[in-house]
Amino acid sequence: MRTANSRRRRTLTLFLSVFIALLGIGCEAAALDIRRPDVREFIDAVAKQDSFDRRRLRKLLRVAQTQPAIIEAMDKPAEKAKPWYDYQPIFVNEKRIQEGADFWLAHRTELDQASLQTGVPAEYLVAILGVETLYGRRTGHYRVLDALSTLAFDYPARAKFFQGELEQFFLLTREAAIDPLTAIGSYAGAMGAPQFMPSNYRRYAVDADHDGHVDLWTNWPDVFASIGNYFKEHGWNSGEPVLSEAALESDAAPTLDGRKLTLSDTVGTLRARGIRFDTTLPINAPALLIAVDQADGVHWRVGFENFYVITRYNHSALYGMAVYELAAALKARAPS
Repeated sequence: MRTANSRRRRTLTLFLSVFIALLGIGCEAAALDIRRPDVREFIDAVAKQDSFDRRRLRKLLRVAQTQPAIIEAMDKPAEKAKPWYDYQPIFVNEKRIQEGADFWLAHRTELDQASLQTGVPAEYLVAILGVETLYGRRTGHYRVLDALSTLAFDYPARAKFFQGELEQFFLLTREAAIDPLTAIGSYAGAMGAPQFMPSNYRRYAVDADHDGHVDLWTNWPDVFASIGNYFKEHGWNSGEPVLSEAALESDAAPTLDGRKLTLSDTVGTLRARGIRFDTTLPINAPALLIAVDQADGVHWRVGFENFYVITRYNHSALYGMAVYELAAALKARAPS
């Protein structure tokens, strides 16, 4: 009996060891199988639509590595996992403010030029860089090819979007002479200091110094002008406010949400619903109510059209508020 029990225990131990090993294999990067039907369909479509050589596409995708860590990161973004009182200190703190003020001083001339050309205040150009990449120092550590291939073919929830971005990446590398095998970016495939996705790189990036090449990794005039152009093309209104603190009339709170990132209200409709806030904008100006989770309960803010423009960079009210607060702190700290 003891021998039989020992044999069963050894068998169970062996089974568990094999199972754990298999789990470990599943967490490692693996080469993309270009024989998969969805990959083959993608290659055929890009080759036909964009006059890409099929052999080159197959060669590039054959060396792409599927990264399980990328999928894990996609499922746990800070914008969804953290309340505002935990999210805000990550991006609005003394270190990031002082480094941003120093960065602003070091690039003052280029920032002023980009601000003048686009109508976007310099503090917002700097704040975007502060939130996105710590002023260009953290631009990601994944190959863009690997990130986009992983999400295009092994992340069903957004496969169509990322297949489109992978196509845009191939077009970008062809147009801008970027090496598709060495370009590095975020886990989502965003590139350079401002973290532009490939489609945004092609659509909004600006050759500010007119050297015939757009470089969003190391060319600061290009970086600043491209962020400003992105805001301008998404509807930034020069000179208008971004955000206002708000208070509610006592009987208004039960009927309010503040969790929808849409410009479905106006200054006038929000005030008619018992929301009090200061602004010089007219009553028909678009606006949205924002519920802000603080440690002592829910507070309220009202975002205007320029706030909504910031959230086109990252579709999150938390992100928009972090950029707004960092920009305000930078403006107060930076030399006049």
